[in-house]
Amino acid sequence: MAPGTDMTPDCTVLHGGCSKEEVGLVEDEDPELSENSSQAKAGKPPRNLSVMRHSMSQRMLVGTTDLESTVGVLSIKSPFGEDSGFLPVFRSGSCSEIGPKTYMEDEYICVDNLQEHLEAASDFPSPGAFYGVFDGHGGVDAASFTRKNILKFIVEDSHFPAVAKRAIRNAFAKVDHAIADAKALDRSSGTTALTALLLGRTMLIANAGDCRAVLGKRGRAIDLSKDHKPNCTSERLRIEKLGGVIYDGYLHGQLSVARALGDWHLKGPKGSLSPLSSEPELEEVFLNEEDEFLIMGCDGIWDVMSSQWAVTIVRRELMLHNDPEKCSKVLVREALKRNTCDNLTVLVICFSPDPPPRIEVPKMQKRRSISAEGLDLLKGVLSNV
Repeated sequence: MAPGTDMTPDCTVLHGGCSKEEVGLVEDEDPELSENSSQAKAGKPPRNLSVMRHSMSQRMLVGTTDLESTVGVLSIKSPFGEDSGFLPVFRSGSCSEIGPKTYMEDEYICVDNLQEHLEAASDFPSPGAFYGVFDGHGGVDAASFTRKNILKFIVEDSHFPAVAKRAIRNAFAKVDHAIADAKALDRSSGTTALTALLLGRTMLIANAGDCRAVLGKRGRAIDLSKDHKPNCTSERLRIEKLGGVIYDGYLHGQLSVARALGDWHLKGPKGSLSPLSSEPELEEVFLNEEDEFLIMGCDGIWDVMSSQWAVTIVRRELMLHNDPEKCSKVLVREALKRNTCDNLTVLVICFSPDPPPRIEVPKMQKRRSISAEGLDLLKGVLSNV
């Protein structure tokens, strides 16, 4: 993701690597999504495409029975109840590539054991984990600062952990203001921010910008964040109400997102309402046995790939080798294969030490019958043969 004035070259070169070894690519891709690179560059595919338009093959979809995509932001409650005994085990893998661009502005953070990372007391909520993806623009200053400080601001907030949602909102505001006050940082630098705070079975997703978090639930893709694009109806109404303008899908003709941290050359005085908001949207999820993994990625992934397609790939890969690191590499290389034009960063977070279970699709046994009238008609026809 970059300001509207940034011109990216044709997407042909892969710089640097998240792995020295070759990672297998998805060959049986949907021809409708990749029939030409110009369609991929023009914009994101719809997030609610039917399953068949994204299925790789029956072999690749073993273990995935219901692959309908879910649109919008949802609050997921456990159907198993609070006494199901499920306790998640967090493990993650990541991959970050410069892609076809000449510079890298993405940052990310993965903390699988929050108590150990913070050297917290034994009464700290456990298990705990924290993950974040920060897609910078106008330089890497804002993204780098956010990665280094946002977790600290969350846990140091007086509302944490009792009122974690309030602590997260406060942390986003503190990071935004700190970027404006820090003399060593470029005030015109900005970043989107997507974080996931996991405390026991509770997962809090916070998003400001166009990164996306997708839950894999027994093969179904459930979007836990909304892409904050200026042309999104709710964002457009908010922007116009505050006196902002949108030119060709860009806020003030410069920025392709409606929410971001930093970018103080586009904001008014601190404390004032701005068309460019730093306020995150939060989503709370109560994990259960059906919740298998979470995918967090920057828009370089989602520009060329639907949420359901990514979940299908990750579930298939986990069933093969149960390694989230390899899954993240496959997603990045699949996006490059589809001619993405941006930096690429993706995290895959698993909630169990075991791979997703194989799900057998029961064969439909249909019983057919014929009415008495139909039987008489059939007898008549046969008697005349």
